[in-house]
Parts: sequence; C-alpha cells; structure tokens
Amino acid sequence: MATYAIGDLQGCYEPLMRLLDKLRFDPAADTLWLAGDLVNRGKHSLETLRFVRSLGNAAVAVLGNHDISLLAAFHGIRKPHKSLKPLTEAPDYPELIQWLAQRPIMHTDPMLGYALCHAGIPPQWDLATAQRCAREVEQMFTSPLVATWLPLVYGDQPDVWDALLPTIDRQRYILNAFTRMRYCRPDGSLDFDAKGHPREYAQTASKKMKLIPWFLHPNRKPLGVTVLFGHWSTLGYYSENQVIALDTGCVWGGQLSAIRIDTNNPKPLYVECTDYG
Repeated sequence: MATYAIGDLQGCYEPLMRLLDKLRFDPAADTLWLAGDLVNRGKHSLETLRFVRSLGNAAVAVLGNHDISLLAAFHGIRKPHKSLKPLTEAPDYPELIQWLAQRPIMHTDPMLGYALCHAGIPPQWDLATAQRCAREVEQMFTSPLVATWLPLVYGDQPDVWDALLPTIDRQRYILNAFTRMRYCRPDGSLDFDAKGHPREYAQTASKKMKLIPWFLHPNRKPLGVTVLFGHWSTLGYYSENQVIALDTGCVWGGQLSAIRIDTNNPKPLYVECTDYG
C-alpha cells in the first residue's frame, strides 16, 4: 500500500496516465492525493474528472481555484474556459459537478504527517484554525445557497485575516488563502498579483512592499505537519521549511510531478507534459 501526492493536473489526462504507470499505481491498494486544479487549459478535463471520480476512495482531491471557477461556470456566474467545452457539453456534466462540489478544501492526515491544500495555509493560522476555516467554506459548495454565495466570495479583499470579519468577508479570505495565495507582505497581508519565482521579488526596494512566500513569513505559526500544495508553477518543486510544492507546470509544457508520502525522505518522480497547447 502506497500513498502518492501529485501536483496540478489541469486537464492533462495523458501525462497523468503515464505518471501512474511509472508509479505502478494500484487503485485497489494505493491512494492518490491531488493538489487541486484538476481541470482547465489542458486538452482533457472531461477525461481527467471522470477518471479521478472513478477512483472513489482511492483518490483525495482538494479544490483549486480553477475547479472553483468551473463550479461557478456551472451556476452561470463565470464563463468557462474554452478548453472545458467537451466537459460542459458532456451528458454526465451535472454528475461530475456534483462530485466536484463535494471535494474538500483541505485534507489532513496526522498519521502520515501531511496536510494537503491547493495554494497553502496563511502564516497566521495554526492547524486547528486552518481545519476549522476549511470546513466553514466546504459546506457552502454543497449548500442550496451556493449559486448566490459564489458571486459574493469573488474578490481580493479583505487581504488581512481577522476571525471577527463579517461572514462573507471571512469566507472570501479563507477561499482566497487556500486556493490563490502565493505571497504575503511583511504585515501578513496577502498579495494576489505576483506569480513569479521568489528570486524576482527578493530585492524589492521598499521593505513595506516586499513580498515573502507565505511559507517563509517570519511570523508563520507551526502546524505540526508538512503542507503539500500546488498552484505555483513558477516556483516548481520545492521541499523545505515544512512544505512541499508540487506544481511543476505540466500544462505550460513542464512536467507532472509525484512523491510517495508514506515513506521517509520522499523524492519526486516526473513525466513530461504533452497535453497542452
């Protein structure tokens, strides 16, 4: 029995199949942890969703920002990306959406010592806070109010955490933190514009505007687990400071990455991406 964690799929079905062959993945015995963004931009989002859904309990997939955009498109809130047309026209589209809406925002396994989310965990949160916040927004995706709730949680503000924020503002921050975060400012506020590698921002002139990867913020609270995340293709594979970044840019012509997390000192395995363009 093995447990593998894989970075953003983004509809790249064929590289996923080659990676699973390389891992000798057996769904009857093994488990996949998927870091979100199952769909979008790649050529085969429909096949990817169908496959992950078919794995049942052998797959743990968290929601990424592109998955949430697909849910919003289903409810008529956003226009779906052009790559999603085969999915949105498929006869099982509603069933796939229902399944997707039931995916968690965060998954934690204390025995393995890992937490999985798409973008990360804000430095102000301890593990209990992160788990509580994840549960708060997860229930909204399966609520009868989801179609009226989703438009309210799009936006970049607030960018500073406060547990006493009004409900919608708090949930907007939570969703952004889990699915869009890359950088913080020195005061802990979130930046949603910068997408480059940290070396691009390391020499920022103004200390006030200096950008810090969320996992390197000096006031980051200890979590007691290693955080697995995706979302940051320009960062690439990164394994330090109690985090492992798994998005290696498959849909951008890079690679699809996996690690085995039920062993000590996991090492990445890669396959090249051929499912883009």
